[in-house]
Amino acid sequence: MLSENVFERLYSLKGKRALVTGASSGIGQAIATCYAEAGATVGVHGTNEQKIADTVQSITDRGGTAIPLKQPLASKADSEALIAQAVEKLGGIDILVNNAGTNRREPAVDVTEENFEAIMSVNLDCVFWLCQAAYPHLKNSECGKVLNTGSLTTLTGIGGISVYGMTKAAVGQLTQTLALEWAKDNICVNCLAPGFIRTPLTEAGLFSDPQKVAFLDDRIPMKRGGVPEELTGMALFLVGPGSSYTTGQTFAVDGGFLAGGSWLDRE
Repeated sequence: MLSENVFERLYSLKGKRALVTGASSGIGQAIATCYAEAGATVGVHGTNEQKIADTVQSITDRGGTAIPLKQPLASKADSEALIAQAVEKLGGIDILVNNAGTNRREPAVDVTEENFEAIMSVNLDCVFWLCQAAYPHLKNSECGKVLNTGSLTTLTGIGGISVYGMTKAAVGQLTQTLALEWAKDNICVNCLAPGFIRTPLTEAGLFSDPQKVAFLDDRIPMKRGGVPEELTGMALFLVGPGSSYTTGQTFAVDGGFLAGGSWLDRE
């Protein structure tokens, strides 16, 4: 068990103001809840008012502090509006978590311009514009933190999600570039690359498909998908005081998927 002093020195977010996009469900919800439990005041962003309210209430019930932030994310103007809203309601931003995302699973030859633009605008364009708009506020923080949610496709290829993979690979590169440019301002920028995590979205499009589940069971050494709470330890470390010398990195939490494969357990 961590002593109180060790927790404060490495993980405490007491007094910090965190904006978590896409925080009304799934991975974002778990991260927002964790940050609030660690002492941060958390801006819970989403587009569904009821889901935002439910998440805020859940955090409040646990003794945390959360602020609802409803804002579509599809453009530079949307991104700037969200940052302005967060700064007004939180009193500033010390931590920015770019977690909002979307996906369309389809072969590359079937991708429409509409789907292409929808994925790119949320997963990549708005990540850039949010970072840009948040920069002056992060710079004013004692140690600003940016955590971008990537994917296994930040680090490797997976068929059937070409545009999604493009965006997440680019998020990894953006993470490195911003880390280099903003190090002088004591802003750390890192990327969290989740493996196959069971959320309401992936349950419908991934874990309900027997063929895909068979692939995952065969490919993931831990033989299961993860749950959002299994990402929160790394997500907390990367925005807490313990990671003050960690920047420009991508950290996979994937049940061993990227470690490779083995024939040892095959019959």
